[in-house]
Amino acid sequence: MTNLPAFESQTSLKPLAFDPAKLSGLSERLISSHWENNYGGSVKALNVVKKHLAQALANKDTPPFIYNELKREHLLRTGSVVFHEDYFDNLGGNGQAGPTERQLIGEAFGSFDTWETEFRRIGAGLGGGSGWVVLGFNVHTRQLENYWLADHAHGPAATLPLLVMDMYEHSYQMDFGAAAAKYIDAFFKNIQWDTVASRMEAARRMS
Repeated sequence: MTNLPAFESQTSLKPLAFDPAKLSGLSERLISSHWENNYGGSVKALNVVKKHLAQALANKDTPPFIYNELKREHLLRTGSVVFHEDYFDNLGGNGQAGPTERQLIGEAFGSFDTWETEFRRIGAGLGGGSGWVVLGFNVHTRQLENYWLADHAHGPAATLPLLVMDMYEHSYQMDFGAAAAKYIDAFFKNIQWDTVASRMEAARRMS
């Protein structure tokens, strides 16, 4: 097996689209460390895993259980890279949702406040552990829903992420210690709703 394009593409770090020193209630030190060490670590690990997968696939003696351990790591690292990029891309705003986003979310959840209450509650339930909260559009059911994700491997089926909040402790511990609720408050103050609106429009076109 000399040509394995599925394993050859190398992921690179996506630069932040905002100045981390200008966020409200989230320190530059926290954001920079999160981007460089946690997100950056997953980017590097994903590239290494792809190389090992290519080597293992080319070796006919590789046991399936060994290969699947690599595939598990591939799944986790891919999820980490994608969700981290979605997370950082939906930061850097003023936290004020536009009328179109408020209307679409309100129609799906009964009210915008109901959506926000559930999103925050899911995040609070993940405090002190790990996971993600995702507002997504399910292209199969054609619904806007909030999702609880236990880790990087638990992406909701057939769903386009619209708003992503990291609830791993590394996303807030440096600034807030164990006070996850204060981090959630700060997250909401910094949502870049223009990015969410663009994702909503892309989801509308797909559906």
